Amino acid sequence: MTPARLLPARPRRARTAVAALAAGLLLLAAPAAAAVPAPTAARTTEPAPGPPPLADGFGLTQVGTATGTATNFVITVTTPQVAGQHTIRILLPADYAQHPDKRYPVLYFLHGASDNPSDPALAYPALTAAQSMITVIPDGGLRGWYTDWLDQGTAAGAQNWETFHLTQVLPFVDANLRTRTDRAHRAVGGLSMGGFGALHYAQDRPELFGQVLTMSGANDLSADQMVLRGAVVAMLTNAGTVLCGPSDGRPCGLDFGPTVSSDALFGTPYPVFNADWRWNAADPVSRAAALAHTGIAVYTGNGKGNPADMEFWAEGTAKRLKDRLDALRLPYHYVDYGDGTGWGADCQGGHTAGCWAQDLVDYVPRLEAAFAATP
Repeated sequence: MTPARLLPARPRRARTAVAALAAGLLLLAAPAAAAVPAPTAARTTEPAPGPPPLADGFGLTQVGTATGTATNFVITVTTPQVAGQHTIRILLPADYAQHPDKRYPVLYFLHGASDNPSDPALAYPALTAAQSMITVIPDGGLRGWYTDWLDQGTAAGAQNWETFHLTQVLPFVDANLRTRTDRAHRAVGGLSMGGFGALHYAQDRPELFGQVLTMSGANDLSADQMVLRGAVVAMLTNAGTVLCGPSDGRPCGLDFGPTVSSDALFGTPYPVFNADWRWNAADPVSRAAALAHTGIAVYTGNGKGNPADMEFWAEGTAKRLKDRLDALRLPYHYVDYGDGTGWGADCQGGHTAGCWAQDLVDYVPRLEAAFAATP
C-alpha cells in the first residue's frame, strides 16, 4: 500500500553497518567594497546579515559564536545531559527575516552514525530550498542512538540524548525562533540511526510530532533483526577500530568514541530468557500502533541485494514496518526505490547520501503541503 499523501495533522555515508558488518557482521566574507569616486562621498556595501541571536536557556549554554549565514548556521552548546560540546544546525526559510510576524512549522532532522551537524553537507538541497518551514539538525552523537542510555557511568560520560533533544533543544528552538508549536506543525525525521531516532521520538512523545519520516532507518531492533543489533553493539564496543589502520591525520570513520559495554544502551542485547526485553520494548515495529494519529513516511533501497551494504538490511526493516502498519490499517507513504534506477542521478540503491538527497526531494514538498493543510 502506498498512499500518495501524508496525514494532515552529501554527508559522509552513514557508517552504522560498515563497522558492524566489517568487524564481524555482528559570508563568504565579501571583499570590502571599493570606494567609488563621487562628487560627495564614497559608497559602501552593507555586510551580509549573520545568524540571528539566540538566548541560552532550558539547560543549554552556547559556546562561542554562531557560524554560517542568516539562513543556514550552526551553534555549539553544552548541557549536563550529554558530555561534551554539541552542534546544532538551523535552516531558516529565505524570507524569515522579511516577515517578522510570521511563524513557521519545524522539521527536526536526525543524522546517522558518525555524522555531525557541523558538516555542511547535512544541509541537503531539498532542506535548504524549503520555502515554508524551519529545519533543525541537532547533534545525535557518533552513536548516541537518540535515547537516554541505561548506563550513565561509562567512559563516554552522560548520554541522555532523548532528554537533551526533547526537553532542551525543542523548547530552546521554540523560545528563540518564530515556530508553530502545535504537533500538527512539527515533524521529526532522520536517516539510518536517525531513522530509528525519528520513530522512537514520535512513538515516545506523540503529543509533540504530527509527522514522522524514516529514510534507510534502523526500523527494527527486535530479536528478528540481530544484524542491526550487531551493528549497534559494534559501535558501542568500538569493534571496527581494528580496521582503521595507520592514521593519516583524519579521524577514522569506524571509531565511535570511548569503548563501552554492549549493555550500555538498552541492557543486554542477547535474546536469552527475555534478558533483552529493553531492546524489544524500544523496537519501532512492535510500537507502530503509537503512530496511529501521525503522518508516516518510509524510504528504502535494496543495496542491490548485497548483504555487505547496510541498505540490504534496512530494506528488511522497512518491509517489516510496512507489514505492521498494514496490519494496523494505518496510512503511510512508502517508497522502495530498489537499486536506485530512476531515483535521482546519484542513487544506486545503497546506504548513501545520493539516495537520501532524492528521498528529501520527494518528501519535503509533501511535508510542506501537509503543514499547509492544517490551519
